Amino acid sequence: QVQLVESGGGLVQPGGSLRLSCTVSGNTFSILAGGWYRQSPGNRREFIAAVTSGGATNYDYSVKGRFAISIDRTINTLSLQMNDLKPEDTGVYVCNVGRSVPGRPVNWDYWGQGTRVTVSS
Repeated sequence: QVQLVESGGGLVQPGGSLRLSCTVSGNTFSILAGGWYRQSPGNRREFIAAVTSGGATNYDYSVKGRFAISIDRTINTLSLQMNDLKPEDTGVYVCNVGRSVPGRPVNWDYWGQGTRVTVSS
């Protein structure tokens, strides 16, 4: 059984920073690529950031220049560095990772359970 374990959420004041992490537990595999989403009430997932297997990154305009997504392949962890946080960044952040399957398309079925980020003074 594969589980994605997220950590790093919490309460922070506006202008503060947090670093979210997402690791694979159970039947582990190497993270090929990944993304972070913010889950809103009603379970709608909003795209925040993504990183490809080659290291190319993409961000929603609302976080560009403030957030940085990365994969540390030495510890098999997907991270999201969040700086200059704003109240509108508040939400549950969910990671999604891709797994390479020989001869088949990348498997994107792996999602974290979510970690809550609250930005408030």
